[in-house]
Amino acid sequence: MALAPGGSTAGDFGRIAGEETPQVDAPGLNYFVFALFFIFGGITSLNDVIIPKLKELFTLNFFEASLVQFCFFIAYAVIGIPGARLVKRLGYMRGAVAGLVTMMAGCLLFIPASQTALFPMFLLAYFILATGVVLVQIVANPLISLLGPERTTHSRLTFAQAFNSLGTTIFPYVGAILILGSLATVTAAELSGAELAAYRTAESQAIVNGYLGLAAALAVVAGVVWLFRNRLKGERHEQTSLADGLALLKRPRFGYGAASIFLYVGAEVAIGSFIVNYLMQPQVLGIPEQEAGKLISLYWGGALVGRFIGSAVLRMVSPGLLLATVAAGAISLIAISANSTGVVAGYSLLAVGLMNAIMFPTIFSLACEKLGPRAADGSGIINVAICGGAIIPPLYGALADATSLAFALVLPAACYAIIAGFGVFARKPA
Repeated sequence: MALAPGGSTAGDFGRIAGEETPQVDAPGLNYFVFALFFIFGGITSLNDVIIPKLKELFTLNFFEASLVQFCFFIAYAVIGIPGARLVKRLGYMRGAVAGLVTMMAGCLLFIPASQTALFPMFLLAYFILATGVVLVQIVANPLISLLGPERTTHSRLTFAQAFNSLGTTIFPYVGAILILGSLATVTAAELSGAELAAYRTAESQAIVNGYLGLAAALAVVAGVVWLFRNRLKGERHEQTSLADGLALLKRPRFGYGAASIFLYVGAEVAIGSFIVNYLMQPQVLGIPEQEAGKLISLYWGGALVGRFIGSAVLRMVSPGLLLATVAAGAISLIAISANSTGVVAGYSLLAVGLMNAIMFPTIFSLACEKLGPRAADGSGIINVAICGGAIIPPLYGALADATSLAFALVLPAACYAIIAGFGVFARKPA
C-alpha cells in the first residue's frame, strides 16, 4: 500500500543546497530508509493473511474479523499528530528507532495473545504494532526526500515506495505458507471449553513464530539506524498546530483530496482483508485457505507493476484524467467479479490491485498542489486520512454478513466512484 509522505515533520535541511547536490550529505543512509519502506509495507499487508486465520480460530463473522484492520489503521488517526510532534522532538533517526522498537513491542505482544487465546489481546498487539508503523512512516518519507537533490525528490519518493510495494508483495506469500493452513483435523467451531483454548493456543503459534522473526529483524534494523543517529547535522523542524492543518479542509480541492485518500485506503484495505475468504468460495476459485493466501501477492504485486507503468504514463497524461480512468477501471473489474464465477470472478478482483497503483501518490499530489509553505500541514492531515483503512473494512464486513462478500463489493466500488470524481474535478492545475 502507498503511504503518505510525512511532510508534517519536514525539517529545514539544505535550503541553500545546489540543484544537483544532496540536501543532506549522508551516503549509504538511503539503503536503510529503503529497508524501512520494505518492512512497514510488508507488515501492513500481512494483516490480510492473519484475518482469515483469526476468523477461523475465534469463529468470527466478517465484521468482527475486520476489527484487526480497525485497530491497525485507527492508529493513524490517534498517533499521527502526536507522533509527528515526537519525531520533531527526537529527530528523524531517533524517531525511526522509537518507531522500530514500538513495532518490536507489538510483535512480542503476540506471545501473551497466543497464550491467553483472547482475541482482544491480538487487537491490542496490532494497535501497538501499528503505532510503530506510523512513527516509522512519519520519518521515512521526508527523510528519503532529503537524501538527494531537491530536483529529483519526486522520483526518489516513487522509487522508495516501490520497496513498499515489494514488501506488500512478498510478505503475504511467505505469510500464507507459514501461517495459513492447519494440521488439525477439527475446527474451532467444533470445540469448546479447555479443548477450544488449547486449539487456539496451538494454532496461533504459527502467528507467534512469524512475528517473533519480524521482531528479530526489526531489532537488527533498529540497531543499524541507531548507529546512524548522529549522521544528520543541523536538523531543525517548524512547529505547527493542528488548527493549521484542519483549516486546509476548507479548500475544496484539498478537502476533496483528503476524503479521496480516506476512501482509497479504505477500499484497498477492505478488498485485501477479505480476498482470501472471497477466493475460497466454491463459486469463485474454491481453493484451500493457504493457496488463496498466496494469491494476495498478485493483488499487491499488481500495485508494484502498476507503479512503474504509471510513473511513465504520468509524463504524458493528465494526472487527474489518469486517476479517473484507473478508478473507473477498478469499478469495472469489481462489477465483473461480483457478477461472474470461477477464474473470471477471482482474477478480476485480484486485478484491482493494478488499478490501485497510482491512486495514492496522484491523489496526494493533486490535493496538495500549490499549498506552498502549508504543504507540511496538508501532509499531516493526509496521514490522518489514512485511517479510512479502519472505517471502510468493518463496514464492508457488516454488509457482507448481511448479504454476501460479492454484494458487499458495492461499497469499495462506491469509494472508487467518488475518487474518479475527484480526478475529473482536479484535472486542471490548481
